[in-house]
Amino acid sequence: MRPAYGPGGAPGHRFLEVLPAWNTDAMRRRHLLALAPAAALAACTEQGEEPRTDPERTGAGDPEDTREETAEESSEEATTEPTTEPPTAAELLLKDLSSRELAGQLVLVGIAAGTEIPTEVLTEHHAGGIFLLQVWRSATAVEDTVAAARVGSREDLPPLIAVDQEGGEVRMLRGNAARSTPSAEELGAEGPDAVTEAYTTIGEDLAAHGIQVALSPVADVVDPDLADANEPVGGLDRGFGTDPEQVGQCVTAAVEALEAQGVAATLKHFPGLGRVEENTDFSAEGIEDPVTGMEDPFLDSFAAGIEAGAGLVMMSSAIYPQLEADVPAMFSSVAIEDLLRDRLGFEGLVVTDDIGNAEAVASVPVAERITRLLEAGGDAVVTADPSLTGQLVDAVEAWAAQDPEHEQRVRESAARMLALKEHLGMLSR
Repeated sequence: MRPAYGPGGAPGHRFLEVLPAWNTDAMRRRHLLALAPAAALAACTEQGEEPRTDPERTGAGDPEDTREETAEESSEEATTEPTTEPPTAAELLLKDLSSRELAGQLVLVGIAAGTEIPTEVLTEHHAGGIFLLQVWRSATAVEDTVAAARVGSREDLPPLIAVDQEGGEVRMLRGNAARSTPSAEELGAEGPDAVTEAYTTIGEDLAAHGIQVALSPVADVVDPDLADANEPVGGLDRGFGTDPEQVGQCVTAAVEALEAQGVAATLKHFPGLGRVEENTDFSAEGIEDPVTGMEDPFLDSFAAGIEAGAGLVMMSSAIYPQLEADVPAMFSSVAIEDLLRDRLGFEGLVVTDDIGNAEAVASVPVAERITRLLEAGGDAVVTADPSLTGQLVDAVEAWAAQDPEHEQRVRESAARMLALKEHLGMLSR
């Protein structure tokens, strides 16, 4: 969607495998399956049962000739110490955070051009990061804000810095803060090589300012029957095209180009805004996609971005009845857990589209905008209104205190945030 704040089984991310599983049925099943072989082996060892020999390795045609060797091997296996990986920086830090620091990591706060970061956002509420709003034309202003965010945060818990830099009309960094790049529609018409060139430029500019996350690329496939009538994407030239395969190729190129510059990519707006007519930033009507379901080919572009290693996925606030009726995707466990996590295999950080000023969620109480996300399996909210930071962090703290499972859910999402920061080189042991 157009920002309301100004004009304008995948192999990726194995660093996230250390994350604790929350108490969902799917996660519990995976956990039990992983433990089963070890449990069986432990049971046999406790009962003194000898391990079976491998006929090809021991020559089972003459068992008497192999007994001594087998016994020696059993003895070696019984006395071998199990090897464990040392804890990661993210795991060590997770154990050291207070309940409020854990809650704060799940909020990303928008800072408008020409304004300063409210002191309490970082010092009292421990926001997980900030993102730059509106149009920033001064490189000095950008760098000063990034530096202020670091100074205001705990030294060993640096803030994630993000910006919406897609190209074309949606470029929050302009002037001497960043070079101009074409719109996604233009790039899509030229092909993946053009996307690689443009997103290499974007990645270089962000990395030069100490910005670790691009809130791009748009992975939405525009419905050709809507075209420019699709206000949030097609009408603003934000989509790479109308063919899922071609869009997927462009998304892959964008993700890989950003990653090559040390910048994490954000796929948006899952499970796609290409079939809605109105912009969720400005309307709560006309934001229903009646077609997109679990098997939809329009999801292929997101799958391609996940395969390429995108670190974040931004959830749409539109409604998808084929997935879960009357529930915005950002609050839908079907969209997040069943489709994005289980079916597409995404293990990274799941964030919302704006929940601060967006009309689509204006009727949802502020506290519920983050607790409903967590209940659905998402990780962090994005708010264009910094004044909501305290309420959002308070809500997470209170929700976590209600139930041990809620507390574990918060820790799981905080762990994903910290794992992303470690992957980006922001944490040290």
